[in-house]
Amino acid sequence: MSDDFMLDTDDLQRRMEGTISNLRTEFASLRTGRASASMLEPVMVEAYGQPTPVNQVGTVNVPEPRMVTVNVWDKGLVGAVEKAIRESGLGINPQLNGTIIMLPIPELNEERRRELTKVAAQYAEHARVAIRNVRRDGMDQIKKADGLGEDDRKLWEDEVQELTDTFIKSVDTALETKQGEIMQV
Repeated sequence: MSDDFMLDTDDLQRRMEGTISNLRTEFASLRTGRASASMLEPVMVEAYGQPTPVNQVGTVNVPEPRMVTVNVWDKGLVGAVEKAIRESGLGINPQLNGTIIMLPIPELNEERRRELTKVAAQYAEHARVAIRNVRRDGMDQIKKADGLGEDDRKLWEDEVQELTDTFIKSVDTALETKQGEIMQV
């Protein structure tokens, strides 16, 4: 390979791993019929004049398999937290008990399970697009490299493609696992 050109494959890999990490976070927010504290991670509450994650205004607990509770620290924010959860699109109806907001997790019906698998597929497709964008950046760097022979160029392109294929396969595996989890009754 050419001595003067060095593609930063570690940077490409780090960016692709970030995409996978983000995908796992998005998958965690999809409820599967079991209670999980992570399902509230994407919910933002208007607190103190700015959007704040729910876990920064109260304690999120899972006392039983079908119940999530949020113990809001500031009594003045209870209404805002309840409203944020209600409007989050999670399909959960919060119940107030003082400063504690209880979120009973209902059984998922077949129709809702199918909707959630479609949402999971959308998340996975966004991750694939992000990985392909990182791949394109790498390929552009290779194309812009001066003095790089055709053989060297092909070797670098193959390396970037191999990295891309590995991460796309990882996205597909994560999607299959999550869809299986969602469809499990």
